[in-house]
Amino acid sequence: MSDQQYGRRAVEVGPTGMTVADNLARLRKVRGYSTRQLAAEMERKGRPVSPSGITRMEKGDRVVTADDLAAFAAIFGVSPVSLLLPLTPTAETSVEITGGGTVDALRAWEWGIGRLPLRTTPEHERTQLAEHRLYGMPQWLQDHVGYTVRVRSTVKAQPTAEAQAAMQGLKDRYREQTGKELDPDDLLRLMFGASMEGGTDGPSVD
Repeated sequence: MSDQQYGRRAVEVGPTGMTVADNLARLRKVRGYSTRQLAAEMERKGRPVSPSGITRMEKGDRVVTADDLAAFAAIFGVSPVSLLLPLTPTAETSVEITGGGTVDALRAWEWGIGRLPLRTTPEHERTQLAEHRLYGMPQWLQDHVGYTVRVRSTVKAQPTAEAQAAMQGLKDRYREQTGKELDPDDLLRLMFGASMEGGTDGPSVD
């Protein structure tokens, strides 16, 4: 871990900060940006940072603010969670979350996408899950997720050629990085906890 002077107070970059640093470097490279090019993009987004500043961020020597993180995610075309959580080789890989301790990667990502609390206790699990959803996302979003999952399972989609090409590109990249095939239904189920097997009313959403 490293410190930087933030005003008059030394700010320690914790485990999540170091994950952001690693992901910033990874995404910058896979997106084909030099530090100078990324700095220019940040300037255009209204979050000016020098190329040397980006280098320091990637080393964990400079804190990435919430606004900077959001701007980086927008430039890279990913979710902010993609910067906050590590891209692990397996679901069982241990992940350290600042303030939350160590959990497996699957639980960390389920928490990151708003599906499950980071931790639950057996005697309070139902209450903790309900509160997680109540306080963690607006009701209209919960309704929208449930609706779109049901529509997907009951209506035969007709993807455009562009959408098919984009999905094939995603499958190819996933295969290159993991050595496995990407199943869209498995991806949807992982993201939203949706069961793709249901009756005439469509699938259930956990």
